[in-house]
Amino acid sequence: MTSAVADIQANKQAGPLIVHVVRQFLPNKGGLEDVVANLCRQLVSRGYRVRVVTCNSLFSDPGRHLPESETIDGIEIVRIPWSGSSRYPLAPKVFRHLADADLIHVHAIDFFFDALAWGKLLHGRPMVATTHGGFFHTQKYAAIKKVWFNTATRLSALGYASLICCSQSDARLFSQIADSRVHLIENGADVSKFSNCAALEARRRVVTIGRFSINKRLDHLLDVMKVLAARHDDWHLDIVGAESDLDRATMEKEIAARNLARNVALHVSIDEGSIRNIIARASLFASASEYEGFGLVAIEAMSAGLLPVLNVNEAYKAMAETHPALMLADFADPEAAADALTEAFERLEADDLSLRQELLRDARAYAWNEVAQRYMDVYAETLTPRGKSPQLLRQRGQAA
Repeated sequence: MTSAVADIQANKQAGPLIVHVVRQFLPNKGGLEDVVANLCRQLVSRGYRVRVVTCNSLFSDPGRHLPESETIDGIEIVRIPWSGSSRYPLAPKVFRHLADADLIHVHAIDFFFDALAWGKLLHGRPMVATTHGGFFHTQKYAAIKKVWFNTATRLSALGYASLICCSQSDARLFSQIADSRVHLIENGADVSKFSNCAALEARRRVVTIGRFSINKRLDHLLDVMKVLAARHDDWHLDIVGAESDLDRATMEKEIAARNLARNVALHVSIDEGSIRNIIARASLFASASEYEGFGLVAIEAMSAGLLPVLNVNEAYKAMAETHPALMLADFADPEAAADALTEAFERLEADDLSLRQELLRDARAYAWNEVAQRYMDVYAETLTPRGKSPQLLRQRGQAA
């Protein structure tokens, strides 16, 4: 038997090949990248073959090209050149890496979402997409976005068997253009890496985690810390993340301008063990973010036993409807947000750990093994011929 024939037979016996298409992936760190990476790891562990097609440089460092191909954690990664905006990166070479896919899974509503839908006659593969918040994160260009959504996005959506929404707000929005093809699968989270590691006693210490992006509104959070520090000098904020729209020097200037050097610490691109040590000294989590696709980091904070105080964006409001322990505040109003963080501290101070147990229990519902199974069910339905049962395909994908 020739090697080529042997490879073909081996692939037939292996699980389906799912090709994930996403604008940024490992080694970049962020909510979107973490979701795709965790889903891919779960699929690999269950016998699926997985390929990720992504851009060949990080948007935070576009001049440094990453390797064209690489394997990380059993995930085949193919990187392709791109041009244009980081919000809508043009990367037509994606079509070169789809021919052997059993199913294509597109992540986010961007060039890839549109191009692969309009180019379906070229690749001929069944497709699903995960919305990851769409593009209505801010009110900027709201009128143009609405027109685009109801025309271009509506037409592109016709190319997908399912649109998977990772929040209730996404599901309500995309149901307007995809109706019964919308599936709600809230994002998974790695609820083990920081599990139950927050301080057991109430402390006036706050952690925020995320890339240093303008939309995270770290300036608003620093304004809130200035109010808190004036009220009680033991309030402390740890800012954990990686450089993005904002760099370390800019953040240090923002901290110094508010005379917060004693109350705020900046931690740039540190490892998980170091983050865990920071969380172990804290009781509260805060996010002043203007928008989130889902709010993954808030779930990770809950899994640690931190009580989250979150800005009133759409994703966080939807999350608070499901998890009443979470607290919302308008971080554009420093006094009001400072009041909310003070109230959160007082709740923990008066608590007998039942609030902590509620947070831990709520976080466990987002464990990736549960979430991955929901994705596999969608894959099975998409790949099953009409009138047949998807059960055999599920078993094939689960066979290691």
